[in-house]
Amino acid sequence: MTLQLAPPPRHASPRRARPSRRAGRFDLRGMPYLLVSPYFLLFAVFGVFPLLYTLWLSLHDAELAGKREFAGLANYAELIADAEFWNAVFNTVGMFVLATVPQIIMALVLANALNKRLRGRLLLRLGVLLPMVTSVVAVAVVFSQLYSRDYGLFNWILGFAGIEPIAWQNEKWSAWIAIATMVDWRWTGYNAIILLAAMQTIPKDLYEAAAIDGASARRQFWQITLPMLRPTIVFVVFISTIGGLTLFTEPVMFEGEQMMTGGTTGQYQTVAMFIVEAAFRGGFEIGYASAAAWLLFVLILFGTMINYWFTRRIGVHDDHQATGQPAVGRGGSH
Repeated sequence: MTLQLAPPPRHASPRRARPSRRAGRFDLRGMPYLLVSPYFLLFAVFGVFPLLYTLWLSLHDAELAGKREFAGLANYAELIADAEFWNAVFNTVGMFVLATVPQIIMALVLANALNKRLRGRLLLRLGVLLPMVTSVVAVAVVFSQLYSRDYGLFNWILGFAGIEPIAWQNEKWSAWIAIATMVDWRWTGYNAIILLAAMQTIPKDLYEAAAIDGASARRQFWQITLPMLRPTIVFVVFISTIGGLTLFTEPVMFEGEQMMTGGTTGQYQTVAMFIVEAAFRGGFEIGYASAAAWLLFVLILFGTMINYWFTRRIGVHDDHQATGQPAVGRGGSH
């Protein structure tokens, strides 16, 4: 009698869950939009809506808490004829030029120096960011003391050259210089770090080939470094343009009393200060201030376009350097 073993029982294997085609299509097409949607929602609430609401207010004779009557372009017509507004525009552009041009040049020089082999490079690179740690209010207070007429350090230094003490707040040009130095001290290191990060992405082979070809360090900077930094320089100029044309905290703290007038005769009142004064310190004309805000927006666009046209010309004749064939020629710099 033979004993037959029964075969092991077969357990029904669970069917693998297969994602539906709709779910797969959503993962491929819909998920990216879902992931980026929080940014666009926040931007719509805190960016697009205030922008459109400001445009709506600029077309109305509106007070901060009062009437809202449609006025069309009356606010813009009145603003264009307002001498105080154009004085604020002139001050803003003047301080922007005084602050931005030296700032970009010093940032380039500083970034190029930090890109060299130096002892304690890490500490030096961290050191240029120290002004960013300091509060802008503290910076303005300190510089206001440095530019004090009677006890300021700068007037004390000028006294050794026989120059009479300067009332920095009373004159337009002196106030511009004082405020521009505040901006430069705070933002030069920040821009230098951005430019330094871009410099470190430039292939070292280009510099080695240029050195073999006989190019000096200065010629390498002008024909290799600067052309390849053009996108980063454009970005830095854009950011500096927006920050310079919306200058507010430094001149307000430099005034000391936070009256938004920019001195007794408005010698350093910026457009941002003019907007705040019109909306919250003067007649509470929120519609008039909104029109000024939109004209400032147009001014920023115009300034950005000019700077973009100028900066995109940097190294335009040396673009072949970025392709990996530095035709720098022998004989060093000219």
